[in-house]
Amino acid sequence: MDPSSMFGPIDALTKIQVEFLILGLVIVNMVTRILAHRTHVSQARDGADAITRYVPHELANVLLILGAFYYLTIEHHGGMILSMLVLGTFLTDFFEFEARKVEARREKPLDKPKAAVVGSLFVLSYIAYQSLFYLVEPLWNGVV
Repeated sequence: MDPSSMFGPIDALTKIQVEFLILGLVIVNMVTRILAHRTHVSQARDGADAITRYVPHELANVLLILGAFYYLTIEHHGGMILSMLVLGTFLTDFFEFEARKVEARREKPLDKPKAAVVGSLFVLSYIAYQSLFYLVEPLWNGVV
């Protein structure tokens, strides 16, 4: 057992499950992003002041950040990369929301959150690599 682990034996038992849990959180985050955009488009019809943050998406963001920070305590290198990707996507979400409000004030049609979607795809691809590596590990070890 690694003495620097945060939760001791629990970390060793849940290492594999945490990666799959984070993979699920990323997928939930992407779905809530779609739902948030649909909600913002319908709210924009009532004016820029009617656009509010979509609470399920904000909750999914917070859970994803906490999950990435917990993964940082288990896998230091992978957790650091994942945390930076998740924080980057969170910041992108923050500024995309503000951009939607500006578009609504100018009475333009709302753009899709393209930058946040690309950030989510980076997060998804990295955590899928981390959690599903066991599928390609025999081939990888054969080549490397």
